[in-house]
Amino acid sequence: MFKQIALTLFTIFGISTVSNAQLAYEIGLIAGPVAFQSDYGQRHDQSTNVGNTGFGIGAVHWINFSSAANGNEYFNEHFKIRSEISFNKTNFQHYGRWVEGKPSVTKEKLKAMSGKTYLFNVGVQVNYSPFMTIHEFEKNVGSFYPYLSIGVMGSYYSTEANSSLGQLGIPATTPDKYLFPSEGNQYGFSTESGFTISALLGVGVQYKLDEMNDLLFEIRYQGFNSDWIDGLNPNRDLFKENKAKDSQVWFNFGYSHYLEF
Repeated sequence: MFKQIALTLFTIFGISTVSNAQLAYEIGLIAGPVAFQSDYGQRHDQSTNVGNTGFGIGAVHWINFSSAANGNEYFNEHFKIRSEISFNKTNFQHYGRWVEGKPSVTKEKLKAMSGKTYLFNVGVQVNYSPFMTIHEFEKNVGSFYPYLSIGVMGSYYSTEANSSLGQLGIPATTPDKYLFPSEGNQYGFSTESGFTISALLGVGVQYKLDEMNDLLFEIRYQGFNSDWIDGLNPNRDLFKENKAKDSQVWFNFGYSHYLEF
């Protein structure tokens, strides 16, 4: 799936850039909270979603072809190619029913566990607006430009897994499910760095602040092709509840500026 998405995006980008089009450029910044869906805590639990929320920031560049004369008017007026470099950090704890209620040895071990991850992302997306053309938006100060986006990113991650009870990897500090080997690692936890591919799906809106400047808001899902991003990955053959790979939802607020050439 990831290869197909990447091939489609770079094919579109390549076909468009070899045309004799006059390109229009925007640059901008985005920032906002990141809700990480991981093996820490209880899935679909509010305390987990709030507690395991990090923060991200990114630099963005858009290209559109609205001034092109290549015969593909619909593409020129409704699509933008977006490239991005972004960084986010999230701290993790266990929340939800697995650590609440009557105390137990396992619950105390889970409460003592913590982790954090750093992510550096580089990628490309296609933004598509089915409701408004680029020229209509550019000519009307105070207008809104809703869009959908799809893309792919390469993500470098650095993650840590710890316990306040002591070093992980022994029964005295580690819940049993994390002591079993998992996907080539000695345990179901890891402190490591690595590279993974992620797929992006988003929905957003730009607001025309003035002729050369926009504000934007976006909600974006990022699904990773790895379950080690958070540092936890219990053996899936033994623990069926941990079958989902890591993902995050980013709520972006941002600003973009149009460049003149």
